[in-house]
Amino acid sequence: MNDTGNKKLYMVSLGCSKNLVDSEVMLGLLEEDGYRVIQDPEAADLLLVNTCGFIGSAAQEAIDEILDLACYKQKDRSKKLVVTGCLVQRYGTELEKELPEVDLFIGTDGFHDIVSQLHGDKPPIPLAHSLEQSPFLMDSSMPRRISTPPHRAYMKITEGCINRCSYCLIPAIRGRLRSRSIPDLMTEAQRLAAAGVKELTLVAQDLLAYGLDLDRETNLIGLLQRILGETDIPWIRLLYLHPARVQDDLLLLVAENFRIVPYLDIPFQHMSDHILKLMNRPYTKIQIRLLLKKIRAIIPDAALRTTMMVGFPGETEEDISELADFLQEHHFEHLGVFAYANEEGCRAASFTGQVPEEKKEERLRRIMELQADISFASLQKYVGRVEQVLVEGLSKESDLLLEGRTRHQAPEIDGCVYIAKGSAEPGDLVDVTITEAHTYDLVGEIKE
Repeated sequence: MNDTGNKKLYMVSLGCSKNLVDSEVMLGLLEEDGYRVIQDPEAADLLLVNTCGFIGSAAQEAIDEILDLACYKQKDRSKKLVVTGCLVQRYGTELEKELPEVDLFIGTDGFHDIVSQLHGDKPPIPLAHSLEQSPFLMDSSMPRRISTPPHRAYMKITEGCINRCSYCLIPAIRGRLRSRSIPDLMTEAQRLAAAGVKELTLVAQDLLAYGLDLDRETNLIGLLQRILGETDIPWIRLLYLHPARVQDDLLLLVAENFRIVPYLDIPFQHMSDHILKLMNRPYTKIQIRLLLKKIRAIIPDAALRTTMMVGFPGETEEDISELADFLQEHHFEHLGVFAYANEEGCRAASFTGQVPEEKKEERLRRIMELQADISFASLQKYVGRVEQVLVEGLSKESDLLLEGRTRHQAPEIDGCVYIAKGSAEPGDLVDVTITEAHTYDLVGEIKE
């Protein structure tokens, strides 16, 4: 019998929104087992870190967090320290040797058994094993405690990845592509709608790969049509779309349905055909141009977000100039830029033409400075317009301001709208007259 509420849990979730969904499932399972979440690690019985291990900097952040929490365990040996997620899947057996203060390590396909493993009812899944042999896929029957504000939530529609980019470890960490069924996803979507979610963000390593491992009737278009027809969620957001799979039917569906926000996150990674080929990205710059032209024609008000990687092995000054010229020509509303880093196990780590770190940093600064100017110019078009804004609550900058987002701004990764006049509650959808535009953020007043 569980002592409901008597056991205290402190949790840290690192990395992407897909990892956050895993964390929320673990929270749901642990709450069923009698734990309640607290914000003070010193008072917790269970210290839990769900890690990201995608790139070196994320791995280091996770290690630092684990060591910080280990200090609390040193003061009180009765506490349990548990580490889960991608870092464990990637470095499991090494972590066991390097971090003896951790009581339990659980990889990406074992987190659903966290309660059994904590109680010792089930032996831990070996950390050096093949994901292909024991693939786990969450479903709507699993408990889930939403940790985002209650007006927005993520829904993970696939696990794993079908692509084989030369710089990426996701297929090795998360395994082959596994898609959830449309009926199962609809059960979850309807549950979230009933809970009052105003913005549902569909996430996957590649949303457009959804259903490729199942039957022809299971695809993103079919799922979106069901969500539109069987829920009343006002905003539906899509993260992320592989450039090689964006088709007219999806663009037309977005254009014809106000509830699917006109926000397309399409990670191109580079604009040099030479580098794209080395990255094993199956498209060319000409194909990207044609895709962007099509998007602008079908969805004129679309906000486009992409990610670019600089300093990839073999990248020349001509390649980076080609990238800069393309960005100046096409003006992406949102851009994430990353410096390439060798990751053990990736093919690119063995490529010739490795770029010195100082050159990577210089190229990163150059592209980010360019994008700052582009973003500032792009946001000026909103001044004077009335935009629907989802209110998040009081601003992090000042208690005198509210903060929200337009349909063209994704949570956690893009800028926001500071609301300088008018009152609203978190989760309200309000019409805001935009009065100012800065480099990444907007300022406005709630329309009377």
